[in-house]
Amino acid sequence: MPDPSVEDRSVAAATSTAAVFTALRADLREEGRELDSLVGELPDPVWARPTPAPGWSIAHQIAHLHWTDRAALLSLTDAEGFARMVEEALKAPESFVDEGAAEGAALEPAELLARWRAGRAALDAALAAASPDARFPWYGPPMKAASMASARLMETWAHGQDVADALGVPRTPTARLRHVARIGVRARDYAYAVRGLPAPEGEFRVELTAPDGAGVWAYGPADAPQRITGPALDFCLLVTQRAHRADLALTAAGADADRWLDIAQAFAGPAGQGRKPGASGW
Repeated sequence: MPDPSVEDRSVAAATSTAAVFTALRADLREEGRELDSLVGELPDPVWARPTPAPGWSIAHQIAHLHWTDRAALLSLTDAEGFARMVEEALKAPESFVDEGAAEGAALEPAELLARWRAGRAALDAALAAASPDARFPWYGPPMKAASMASARLMETWAHGQDVADALGVPRTPTARLRHVARIGVRARDYAYAVRGLPAPEGEFRVELTAPDGAGVWAYGPADAPQRITGPALDFCLLVTQRAHRADLALTAAGADADRWLDIAQAFAGPAGQGRKPGASGW
């Protein structure tokens, strides 16, 4: 006969996981709404304004988010359709991201905005119907639905930063950055691997001051000799390569931690070029 206490713990864990996933999806929706508030009323000519990403306008940024939302939706709902999308990407592995953004950016702004909004709503519904621990195909290893939602939030925030920079609009950092920071920490070894470098042994300690200044988000062993400290916003700007470390208030203790700040990235794909010092005004 099963131990009731074991069953109770299993139910509690499942309930907790579901609650966390529900909150994550709410954060993703809110991140999308915040960016929508920046672009929703823009005059058509402003959509062509360049952003800090070379060759990408505001329209390119929104088109890329729509393209990636569509890929995530296919992954969740149509594995065969997603496989076909991957096959097309493999035909032009160095350019398919730019091509997807350019295709969407060529639309009239109102049409692009409508498609992005509809895609966000469809993805939200698909995530709501998915188990947070179920794995779905992606460009690389399969991803859990919860990880996919986190990745979409990270990308929405990062590309939203590009849009805000292009518009000269300051954004107030929120507790939603916790999702971005967590991805950045977990992607440490990937940043080395994508550059053909061996990852350091052992975890680093990362201590980030929350955006409201009222707490610290801590990752890794408290006694780890390699440490990163600083504002959560600055860490998120660094790992999404939206600002150069020279413009950020991040401190590294230890040679390995210091090296990581030079190469950190939270996103999949080739190593990015990042921003030059002073390019973001941070």
